[in-house]
Amino acid sequence: MRNPFIVALLLLISVSAPTAMAQGSKLDLYGGYDYVRYNVNPRISGLPPAELFNANGASGQVAYYPNSWLGLVGEVSSYALARRGFAATHQISYLFGPRINLRHARYVLFGQVLLGRVWAEDGITFGSVTVFGIAAGGGIDVRVSRHIAIRPAQAEYFLTRFFDGNTNRQNNFRFGAGIVLRLGGKQ
Repeated sequence: MRNPFIVALLLLISVSAPTAMAQGSKLDLYGGYDYVRYNVNPRISGLPPAELFNANGASGQVAYYPNSWLGLVGEVSSYALARRGFAATHQISYLFGPRINLRHARYVLFGQVLLGRVWAEDGITFGSVTVFGIAAGGGIDVRVSRHIAIRPAQAEYFLTRFFDGNTNRQNNFRFGAGIVLRLGGKQ
């Protein structure tokens, strides 16, 4: 083989395959509270497109780990915001992507980049729209028992691409905390 990239890839697969088989499959289920500082659906009349709001919600994740350091994550999150004088705004995101883990005996540090779609609906115009979204950041899981961990912190940059007549890009902050149920494999 003349291509060094292909040789390196085959070497990486052959080295990581025994590790993945020795551990078996591993699945993490996460559920928790989320706080988001985000731009509300910009189509709301009378609100400037750059105005920020605080929202509370919940998220759930399923993470599959083919080996100890790499995971594949699927996430669904939902947020609601009731504003004075206005009806509620709702936002749901469904994101997918890779997670990199740094494992220790009592905790796991992780970083992830999740891509997908974000749906929003406001209670004033009764319209809804679905756009591209990305969440990038990381967190820590602290082991409580063999099958349970606490996630005291997960902080992320949360980008949405709602049409706002300005930059069509909302730079948001997201923070979460919750409980992780760990299934299968070595803990």
